[in-house]
Amino acid sequence: MSGPLIVDDLVVEFVHEGYTIRPIDRLSFEAHPGELVVLLGPSGSGKTTLLSCLGGILTPTSGGISLADKAVTGMSRSELDRYRRDQVGFVFQAFNLIPSLTALQNVAIPLMVTGRSRKDAYAKAGDLLDQMGLEDRKGHRPSQLSGGQQQRVAVARGLVQDPPLLIADEPTANLDHIQAEAIIRLLRDLRDAGRVIVVSTHDARLVPIADRLVRMGVEAETAEGPPTEVRYSAGESIFEQEDASDLVYVIDEGSVEIVRVNADGSEETLAELPAGQYFGELGPLLGFRRSASARAKTDVVLTSYGPSEFRQQVLSGD
Repeated sequence: MSGPLIVDDLVVEFVHEGYTIRPIDRLSFEAHPGELVVLLGPSGSGKTTLLSCLGGILTPTSGGISLADKAVTGMSRSELDRYRRDQVGFVFQAFNLIPSLTALQNVAIPLMVTGRSRKDAYAKAGDLLDQMGLEDRKGHRPSQLSGGQQQRVAVARGLVQDPPLLIADEPTANLDHIQAEAIIRLLRDLRDAGRVIVVSTHDARLVPIADRLVRMGVEAETAEGPPTEVRYSAGESIFEQEDASDLVYVIDEGSVEIVRVNADGSEETLAELPAGQYFGELGPLLGFRRSASARAKTDVVLTSYGPSEFRQQVLSGD
């Protein structure tokens, strides 16, 4: 099967401790065979969630995913089982190799559990390990391999069914810079085989090899410029939970209520802030969405700051 990977207006929501989290909000992109897609973003930005959706493990709240014109989001349970087995290769951050098996056995086992003979499975696994530069490590168990070698075994295992889609979750996260460089070089070479490769990372070293860069989460420091006075009437919304974060606010006059909206629609007040306090700083500084809503408790006068200005003028006391 050969064809594009299309993600169309994807939304993922789930309930955590009574409130709704939306790690993916109306995400769309397209990738073609032979392309390497890098999902770049901080922890909590939805990268692993997206990979789970692409791999048929997690069903999105809305939107669509298709591979080679086949709608993944419309598949039955049995179709998803076949999709995960035949169409997707997984490479995990923690390698997920079976400790008691050799490198050759770890790569061969997905073929054997689907009915291939041991001889054929070992031959295919051996060829892949040769391609990974592990000719002399086939009989070694994971404990006898370096982190970079284990990751290459994991990549070989992900490729053993020759899937049109390979997804890798933080493949350089547990590696030193020398091992990480080898994996980056390997991923760059693998994209030429006519499959779509999707890699999640917070490691900017992967950006130069990307054919397509998908930035996940909220970009920090997107709103800059001089501090600006803004006014809100009592009861008016300043920002809402799950909004993108851009500005930080200092209360000059009046008071502000910080409210958490629960999944059932109920609300709880987290704080009432008087004049002199600031709020909304963590989202813009860390690249997070708004974790709560802010509303004017009374008529308020605020000063809004971009993240850099806030650091310089408020946090540093300038």
